Amino acid sequence: MSTLLISVVDDDSSVRAATDNLLKSRGYIVQTFASAEEFLRSPRLSETSCVVTDVQMPVMSGLDLLAEMRTRGYSVPFIFITAFPNDRVRTSALSAGAIGFLAKPFTGHALIECLDAALEENGGDGDI
Repeated sequence: MSTLLISVVDDDSSVRAATDNLLKSRGYIVQTFASAEEFLRSPRLSETSCVVTDVQMPVMSGLDLLAEMRTRGYSVPFIFITAFPNDRVRTSALSAGAIGFLAKPFTGHALIECLDAALEENGGDGDI
């Protein structure tokens, strides 16, 4: 598990820090980004095993990020987190291929369960 890279994309620095700490405590390699655009510029984009992203962010939303990743040919699993859960957004995220959809505040256990499921379903790699 220690070789798996998890990318956390959220415009809220406290959420990034808490998620980073949780995932690192579980043995994952974590990189955090304040925006979808910053993530898309990452030199380690193709190494990402799973993306944990906020739904609502300035400029590019998490749903737009997922669409852009699929357009670029990346099949990496996505887990969405949001402070504003609603059925329409949840349905859009899941139909676009998201593995999980968590409302903030979420428990560490809930995120780890989603992450385990995402990595198991994807074979644990971030290959395109």
